[in-house]
Amino acid sequence: MTQEERSNGAIRFLRYAELRPMKGIPFSKVHIDRLEKAGRFPRRVRLGPNTVAWREDELDDWSAARSNARA
Repeated sequence: MTQEERSNGAIRFLRYAELRPMKGIPFSKVHIDRLEKAGRFPRRVRLGPNTVAWREDELDDWSAARSNARA
């Protein structure tokens, strides 16, 4: 079940400042940009001319995949 389904169809977006406190993602903006370009991190969504965020469900899926890969 995706985050979308858990929250009744509402998609939640997280800004950069929320990545560490809410999801434990400690990466810098530059490192996230590198990972995105390499296809190793969820792509950001442009919400406005100067605003980007990441979908929470995609971050959860990415985190789960990283945890499962270490086993």
